[in-house]
Amino acid sequence: MDELLAERIARQVRSRPAVRTADASIDYAEFWTRACRVAAGFAGMQRVAVLPTSDIDSLVTVAAAMRSGVCVVLLHRHLSPDQLRRVLTLTKPGAVVAVAAQHRRLRRMGFEGVPRAAAEFECDAAGGGARPDSELLVGVTSGTTGEPKLFVRDQASWAATLDRSDRVFDIGPGDTVAVPGVLDHTHFLYGALHALTRGATVDLRPAVDALAHGATHLYSVPTLAWDVVRSAGGPYRDVREVLSSAARWPRSGRAALREVLPNAALTHFYGASELSFVSFDRGLGGADNGGAAATDDCGPAAAGERDTFESGGNGGACSADADGGAGSGGGYSAGELFEGVEVEIRGGRVFVRSDMVFRGYLTEAGVVDGPVDGWVSVGDRGALDGRRLRLSGRDSEMFIRGGLNVEPAAVEAALCAIPGITEAACLGVADDRWGQVPVAAVAVDRRAPDTAEIRRRLRAVLPGPSVPVRIQVLDALPRTPRGKVDRPALLAALGEHVRNTPDSP
Repeated sequence: MDELLAERIARQVRSRPAVRTADASIDYAEFWTRACRVAAGFAGMQRVAVLPTSDIDSLVTVAAAMRSGVCVVLLHRHLSPDQLRRVLTLTKPGAVVAVAAQHRRLRRMGFEGVPRAAAEFECDAAGGGARPDSELLVGVTSGTTGEPKLFVRDQASWAATLDRSDRVFDIGPGDTVAVPGVLDHTHFLYGALHALTRGATVDLRPAVDALAHGATHLYSVPTLAWDVVRSAGGPYRDVREVLSSAARWPRSGRAALREVLPNAALTHFYGASELSFVSFDRGLGGADNGGAAATDDCGPAAAGERDTFESGGNGGACSADADGGAGSGGGYSAGELFEGVEVEIRGGRVFVRSDMVFRGYLTEAGVVDGPVDGWVSVGDRGALDGRRLRLSGRDSEMFIRGGLNVEPAAVEAALCAIPGITEAACLGVADDRWGQVPVAAVAVDRRAPDTAEIRRRLRAVLPGPSVPVRIQVLDALPRTPRGKVDRPALLAALGEHVRNTPDSP
């Protein structure tokens, strides 16, 4: 590793276009000048919280913080007021920064302070100061519900991840990298920064617009890839490579995208917010990657925002496939390990060691629960055959809707808090577009509201992706002889597959 992230951007040819959106563009000279001026305004801060969207200022802000050695606290649009309050309490940012269009969203999320814009920090003082051991990113990886879990990545771990990208992926000057997901998902934020370190142009427009205008690369998740196929556009022959993360990508989806992008190599990563890159496969994947999509942490697209529900992100790779949960099939191949990544299977759990893993989780007691002797697990289960990894599920019942974690226990707690609901269970079932979606079964007494009112009450306390797409009233929940909810029996009662679900929660 020779250079940190900002240094790699600084050495690009200044006359080349750096970032393009639907209504603006900026070259490397102006981008870097602005990043340096904003970095100078961050002097003296330890952390700055950013609620990014797909715009130039968000990227300038992130690059400025990373140049100055100030840690980016990556806020997510699906944080509840309590979650946002906890994130800000733990991280203590010197400022909360967002474009003006996001200020109203911050207020809806419960932020009571004064949000700032990047331009307010621009000044002529000297900036810089990042070191390899400087905090680079604090991200939220708890999914849509529950206590926020804040992972900490340092400058060295992202630089190491960029080194892997440079060796494995063919991106360089003159290329255009489509990054159609919102930048609060670390897969897409990493994709944009990766492109900038290679001298390519970052295209933040919707995928189909970027592809129609000659994009050579596409950072994607299976949900967005599915949308490209359904758009009935193309074929787009300029695309050389698709870099995918988040939900498991079945052969059927890959084959369909190959028809639209006939000259593109299809690469899908497995990893996690805490682990970064772990393994990857190319082409159509193994024969065991067929069938309905399963699930993972890093992205979906919410209506009106090109949104991809993304979980905490991973500097280039999202969290593990939740295959093995309700509604999903058996294990599947996650591909070949990246160079420099070691994996051990201990009691069926996957442990990873590399120079890309995180530092630990930020808590009131400081940064804790980091790697032990370099090894860390995020609870995925699997097996190893030489350098090839096979995954078979997770320790928890968490599943992923298009890339954003959904915790069934939190959904069940919200249901049981409604008067008249005596029992509740939430499951993830297979869905063609989202990978998995939440469905719920409830047992009720006469006080219970109807399902429309139940859904309305859930929307008041749960983020949209966690609201079940279907709520089924049963006389009683099926149970095992030991009294636990019989989830396979419940799944059968609810139906094995939910089709034609709404495209937005």
